[in-house]
Amino acid sequence: MSTTKSSQNISYYFLYGFLYLLSLLPFPLLYALSDLVYFFLYRVFGYRKGVVLKNLRNSFPDKSPEEIDRLARDFYSYLCDLFLEMFKTLSISKEAMLRHCTISSEALELFQELGKEGKSLVLVCGHYGNWEWAGNTFSLLCPQRLSVIYHPLSSKAFDRLMYKMRTRFGTGLIEMRSTFKEMVKQKGTLTATAFIADQTPFPEKAYWTRFLNQDTPIFMGTETIARKMNYPIVYTSLQRERRGYYRIYAELLVEKPAGTVEGEISELHTRRLERDIVSHPEIWLWSHKRWKYQRPILQPINLSTC
Repeated sequence: MSTTKSSQNISYYFLYGFLYLLSLLPFPLLYALSDLVYFFLYRVFGYRKGVVLKNLRNSFPDKSPEEIDRLARDFYSYLCDLFLEMFKTLSISKEAMLRHCTISSEALELFQELGKEGKSLVLVCGHYGNWEWAGNTFSLLCPQRLSVIYHPLSSKAFDRLMYKMRTRFGTGLIEMRSTFKEMVKQKGTLTATAFIADQTPFPEKAYWTRFLNQDTPIFMGTETIARKMNYPIVYTSLQRERRGYYRIYAELLVEKPAGTVEGEISELHTRRLERDIVSHPEIWLWSHKRWKYQRPILQPINLSTC
């Protein structure tokens, strides 16, 4: 074993051991710790505070400085909850997972009905609510085998940890560059492939629209692959009912993507996510540099939503 491989293993087992012990804390203690982390993250270190405030101001130009500050505080408080909840996945039981993240009867009925029809799905969601828990609950209750598109992390130890955590309840992972190839391989199996569609693509290859009052590039892979596979597209939303408790909602966006025109699917899921964010902005990932690119001069923009 090489020295590099050995050091990576040591880092992984140290990280796993520490976070596993952390995950054993009961929820009241976990959230007390979250409140402490919030104090340091927001008040002391100001982690990405400039990015968060800029994103909020540009997204909600009609809100007062006091309202923007309140939203920022609410977001940082939720961000701390989110990370500790994610690590809780390392030890939480199936029963507890299903108590803390439920699925609406209408959403479950939709997935079961599509499953009875033998239809694989494209799921579209955003970095909204605890998307990790949503994947766990889907894998435990729904007939389709869930696979989530992901980017491998630069830290080998943390990437290995996240892989273990995300696959614990049966969810599969697909590297983004292999998405279409893997979906074709699984064509004979009843699957649901989840695209987190609010990531930032390269501007030249993106579909551009207005999102939260800003010119925004939209990752085209979701609609391109959905049109090629012609799988029904379901938008999933995870609403926080109270601290530590969520419910999954779902709606059929497009039954036959092959019959859509370019940009139609991107508009549908972008507008749907925007509606969720405006409703409860504090549980979206505002620390992400979503608007780091400017629209290329020759790149047309959809004006229908301006």
